[in-house]
Amino acid sequence: MDGLAAPQGGLSVSQQVRAMFYVLQPNESSFASLEEVPDYVNKATPLFIVLMLLEFVVSWVWRHQAPGQINDSITSLSAGVLSRLPDVVSRSLELTTYIYVWDNYRLFELLWDSPWTWYLTFLGVDFGYYWFHRMAHEVNILWAAHQVHHSSEAYNLSTALRQSVLQRYASWVFYLPMALFIPPSVYAVHLQFNLLYQFWIHTEVVNTLGPLELILNTPSHHRVHHGRNPYCIDKNYGGTLIIWDRIFGTFVAENDKVIYGLTHPINTFEPFKVQLCHLAYIWSTFWATPGFSNKLSVIFKGPGWGPGKPRLGLPEEIPVITGKEVPFNPRLPIYLSVYAVVHFALMLGFYVDLFETQATLSQVTLLLRIGYIILTLTSIGFLLEQRPKAASLEVVRCSVFLALHKLSYLKIYIASLAFPYEGVSGTLPPSALSCPLHLGCWRWSVSMPFCSGGSGDPPSQALTCHFLHSHLCSLC
Repeated sequence: MDGLAAPQGGLSVSQQVRAMFYVLQPNESSFASLEEVPDYVNKATPLFIVLMLLEFVVSWVWRHQAPGQINDSITSLSAGVLSRLPDVVSRSLELTTYIYVWDNYRLFELLWDSPWTWYLTFLGVDFGYYWFHRMAHEVNILWAAHQVHHSSEAYNLSTALRQSVLQRYASWVFYLPMALFIPPSVYAVHLQFNLLYQFWIHTEVVNTLGPLELILNTPSHHRVHHGRNPYCIDKNYGGTLIIWDRIFGTFVAENDKVIYGLTHPINTFEPFKVQLCHLAYIWSTFWATPGFSNKLSVIFKGPGWGPGKPRLGLPEEIPVITGKEVPFNPRLPIYLSVYAVVHFALMLGFYVDLFETQATLSQVTLLLRIGYIILTLTSIGFLLEQRPKAASLEVVRCSVFLALHKLSYLKIYIASLAFPYEGVSGTLPPSALSCPLHLGCWRWSVSMPFCSGGSGDPPSQALTCHFLHSHLCSLC
């Protein structure tokens, strides 16, 4: 989270792992000031990757299948990247508003180093999360943001990272009462722990956890929450604890096979469509619905509401689940899948570096790098769907990359990526030997199978290669 930094000495591996499961002790996760609070979420990135790889291995050995599709997983990770980019340029609204209330309106101050304060905050954050999460399902305008997290038709650890860019601008309200007496440094710790805990419960490789199922939110309970089966709708809202659902009547145990995703799948891998499709739906429904009162109901009642219906809609209108539903999965040539994965991984390198170096970068550099990351995610989404303009957009993306690299706004940190063809210099265009930019252009184009010169190359692909060789390198 922006504005947080590791204390002197940093976090041990043991502390990073235990933070993922909310088992750090109060005496090792209590801090006097907000500036001392570690950025547990950013530091967890390597653990996210390790656990996703572990999930893949376990799923492959146990179930003889991967835990999800490459295209769906990339879309989930893309949403996670987009959701974190605002933190590069501004402090989290959840922290900013909390600090404002604390500084101006607090009634009294609990001791930051008291275990009682730690445990009270644990309960307070989880209670606030339950009510935010419930309202995000029951209020249409809040659902417009939260539906992003439910739009995957798979259920694996990458799904946990499929987050909304907009959700943070509503969730902060539900935590403000704690700012009247709980120090911001304690709140900032538990806000992160609550989020991290919910990562590992997004998996099918863990069945049930025995007696812990009575108290904790577990993979079994959360699988229900992600289901589109009628018995799963609007159930199991808890973050870390499931007791709130048991108390307020929203709990249901896992029963029939869960079919994941939205009741009306969005069938897209384009990151901005994933983020904004329901907002567009609300906009069109708002103007198509007669009567001012009804228009307000479109915004503030449930996603299933319509004139003459109950606040949350009619249960019988939920589509019937047959168990034979087929997830959206357009066939993609292997070479394009590999290309998308490789370039997404390279983008992740720029993303991680952006957070690590943001304090040393100018505002212009930050914005240009954020823009390039967004462009990359959009282009990869187009490729995964094999959209007609995918090749053209990829040309634009590569052009932008080469221009930013030429102007020193982006750097290549892996030396082997810069000059991978030194051993075959005889095959390079003469200009590439004297121009690193031209070399980059040539390297990209020859790596694409559609630039091999085959007679079956589509005209748009041939145009892509021609553009790269004839126009892009004029930047030199």
